[in-house]
Amino acid sequence: MSEPVDTVPPGGKRMLLTQLWRQLPFFLWLIALWMLLWGQFTWVAFLTGLIAAIFVTRIFRLPPVELSGRVNVGYGAVFVLAFLAALVRGSLTVAAQVLDFRQQPGTAIIAVPMITDDDLIMTHTGVTASLIPGSLIVDTDRDRRILYLHVIGVRSARDVERQRASVQTWERRIVMAVGSRAQVAAVRADAASRTGGAS
Repeated sequence: MSEPVDTVPPGGKRMLLTQLWRQLPFFLWLIALWMLLWGQFTWVAFLTGLIAAIFVTRIFRLPPVELSGRVNVGYGAVFVLAFLAALVRGSLTVAAQVLDFRQQPGTAIIAVPMITDDDLIMTHTGVTASLIPGSLIVDTDRDRRILYLHVIGVRSARDVERQRASVQTWERRIVMAVGSRAQVAAVRADAASRTGGAS
């Protein structure tokens, strides 16, 4: 009587678990994005977001997103807290601009060059910037690594630079939280060059 053949190759289970672990942050991000879009942080929103994430990842089978496999909980917490603060501040700022009948809030479309060359980091940065009231992604230039945003509350070149620096700060926070070691090194090198150029 022949021995049963193991259909799972050696190391196959470990590779599967590794792939699932690398995809987990992306899966959780889909759920968080669903809850943010609906503006509800409830168990119902979480469960419907879970169903939507499963539906999207199972029905619309795209090539797997290669994540860095690195997650820094400390920088992730900093990102979440800063994002929540930016939501509140952005909402109050936009409300104040709308209610100020003395002058119209200035608007502009600005180009923001990205530091890293990664589709996922660029997407996360664009989504983050769009969720904060006062700015919205209108276009991306993947080849030149540039995000184009429509922003309000811009009346001078200084305001444009402030908005551009804000988006680049979000990119840095995302990289520090979930970026690869090479991306972290690139972000730190860019920050060092800016500090050296400013001094």
